[in-house]
Amino acid sequence: MAVEARAPRLELKGISKRFPGVVANDHVSFAVPAGAIHALLGENGAGKSTLVKIIYGVQQADEGEIAFDGERVHIGSPREARALGIGMVFQHFSLFEAMTVLENIALGMDEPPPRRELEARVREVLDSYGLSLDPHRHVHTLSVGERQRIEIVRALLQQPKLLIMDEPTSVLTPQEVEQLFETLRRLASEGCSILYISHKLHEIKALCESATVLRGGKVVGTCDPREESARSMAELMIGGSLKDLSDKAGCVHGEDRFVVAALSAPGEPPFGTSLKKVSFSVRSGEIFGIAGVAGNGQNELLAVLSGEERKNVSGSIRLDGTELARLSVGGRRRAGLASSPEERNGHAAVPGMSLADNALLSARSRMGLASGGVIKAKKARDFAAKVIDAFSVKATGPGASAGSLSGGNLQKFVMGREIMQNPAVLVVSQPTWGVDAGAASFIRQAMIDLAAEGAAVLVVSQDLDELLELCDRLAVINEGRLSEPMDVKGISIERVGLLMGGIHGSGRGAEPEDGTAPAGRARHPEPAL
Repeated sequence: MAVEARAPRLELKGISKRFPGVVANDHVSFAVPAGAIHALLGENGAGKSTLVKIIYGVQQADEGEIAFDGERVHIGSPREARALGIGMVFQHFSLFEAMTVLENIALGMDEPPPRRELEARVREVLDSYGLSLDPHRHVHTLSVGERQRIEIVRALLQQPKLLIMDEPTSVLTPQEVEQLFETLRRLASEGCSILYISHKLHEIKALCESATVLRGGKVVGTCDPREESARSMAELMIGGSLKDLSDKAGCVHGEDRFVVAALSAPGEPPFGTSLKKVSFSVRSGEIFGIAGVAGNGQNELLAVLSGEERKNVSGSIRLDGTELARLSVGGRRRAGLASSPEERNGHAAVPGMSLADNALLSARSRMGLASGGVIKAKKARDFAAKVIDAFSVKATGPGASAGSLSGGNLQKFVMGREIMQNPAVLVVSQPTWGVDAGAASFIRQAMIDLAAEGAAVLVVSQDLDELLELCDRLAVINEGRLSEPMDVKGISIERVGLLMGGIHGSGRGAEPEDGTAPAGRARHPEPAL
């Protein structure tokens, strides 16, 4: 039966939502048919998050109405949404790491049944959908894919008629993504509607049968993703042509410029992952990628490389032959290392400070924005203005607070602040995390241009497609260990996915003395979803 012939499960009519100075949703109308997998597309700031919060009862619309299964409804809270049959799996999981799977599921239910009955129901759902998960395991011992299953099981226990998925694959391996899609297709075949939000347009093509596109809070189009290309959908989202990345052939690889050898460090407390003899090198003009599922030592690696963490660290970090391991953050920056962490708000930038003041945070030495303890305010404002202009940051000027920018614009400012210091080495984590197609393309091009000028660029990302597009070589980090580097040309996606999931080799052997898994066996094997 065609999607258009099905009765609407969810119908929005003229939904509007205003905040001071911003119209987040402007008379949005669309419908999600029963049993359909429907995509909601749009750039950062297009109004997607506000809209799904209204559907789930987190926020209230100023105008318009919602119909569910043909009846007009008022959704005053998430509890009321769940009572109607609306479930939501958020991008950032709401889990307590020190508690078990079962305890976390109970905490997320409005009226959880007795423990034994709940466990029986959980196991019934797991068996029914082929989900492998131990209800008695503590969350901190689980992979990210397993943690997502907790959220999915919690939603399925409510027997939803509509399931909202917000960026559900951002932290999954390729194998886990396909397993998730199988579950969603099964749900849709049973009549559950799926409202799917993702920046990964090739996934939209593979999964969804209809899509609504938002731009500036308004509906600007609908399409069948199966009949569109990822590029055409991206251009519909941004309202213009998407620029192609320049050929990386202009990046001439020179000698090793950034060399890390046998780097070991303790994990972030309480459940961090220790680094175990991590070694790699990045050549001049090269973009080197590190792939991996979140929580496998990426944050620890960035903290050690940038100099934020030096306690109990062993190994060597050399930039153009100079040892950096004992230098402070400032010392490493003066030597030519620039870095940008995964979390832009509160780590890469201070939301309450102006963009000019945020420029001072990392550029004061290399760009001469302060001297002898005296801040050169005009020079800081001028540098921030140059970043705003060069990286097309939508802001009122250098005096605008970082917190007033959208996520994509703040990311462009942070990346521009680091790149415009002309570093010898750029170390960046999740450079386009949660960023729309236009901003992501801009940031990736800036990194290619920096490499073309001779810099060594290290990109740590959970987005495998991004790494394959950007990088010359990549390695995979799992449980604090780094695989051998692989040339991106002719790389096996299946092999990379297995490495991300914990398979450290392809032969057989005994457990090495350093505690790594025997080749061909994961320390914590990832069960099939």
